Amino acid sequence: MKGPENLIKILGEAIDGGKNAAFVIVVSVDGSTPREAGAKMLVFEDGSIEGTIGGGALEALAIKQAAACIKQGAGGKFIFDLKPEGNTGMICMGRAEIFIDVYKNPLRLLILGAGHVGRKIAEAADLAGYPYAVADDRPEFANRERFPRASAVLLKKPHEAVARAGVDEHTYVVIVTRGHALDRECLEEAMRTQAPYIGMIGSAAKVREIFRLVGKKKLYPLSDKRVYSPIGLDLGGKTPGEIAVSVMAQIIMLHHKRDGRHMKITLENRRVG
Repeated sequence: MKGPENLIKILGEAIDGGKNAAFVIVVSVDGSTPREAGAKMLVFEDGSIEGTIGGGALEALAIKQAAACIKQGAGGKFIFDLKPEGNTGMICMGRAEIFIDVYKNPLRLLILGAGHVGRKIAEAADLAGYPYAVADDRPEFANRERFPRASAVLLKKPHEAVARAGVDEHTYVVIVTRGHALDRECLEEAMRTQAPYIGMIGSAAKVREIFRLVGKKKLYPLSDKRVYSPIGLDLGGKTPGEIAVSVMAQIIMLHHKRDGRHMKITLENRRVG
């Protein structure tokens, strides 16, 4: 059985790796219960666990509740009545109160393209505290040496990695591959997902042409509010590092539903006390 120190270490590693989890602890017990107060376990999104709070029906119910909390992004206190007439179907003749604490990343990035810009975007995401995965079909680019803190480095064609990465409503997709054709394939695949943000690098002329080609597949980027291309905010920078800052600034701005205006106090908005 793993002790609390090991569970905390596993939780930390899971968070660093971009996995969402719930920390479950038995707060109090009354009567006969499978485990004593203080029993702990970790529950992950897929229902897998580390540690135990006693097994059996109580643990199964706690796992189900924890998975629901992860999906909702909020935990809380829950009471399980372990009597025949209670809410568990158990006959331990006791009562258990558990607390579920959710650790969920607000968003994660899927960076399609592991070249110079992709690498700088990964560094910016790491600085912002957002987990990210990277995909590229070139082993000299898609490797752990270049992306040591990535939750996953997928050595495969970027557009094929979209399905492999499990893109969901919390996954921000960044398309920065080495060519127009690859970018187009990635855009098509990303638009078929639930991604809330799909950013694609490119000049205005390139973007127009890709949008035209994608339209032949009955996908319409101009009417899809999730698509941002050319990618990033208009900050004026052209280097990979400057582009990365502009991309992450856009993602942070959209995630927090802000407008990106200056925070400088001016005569117009200063309050006079």
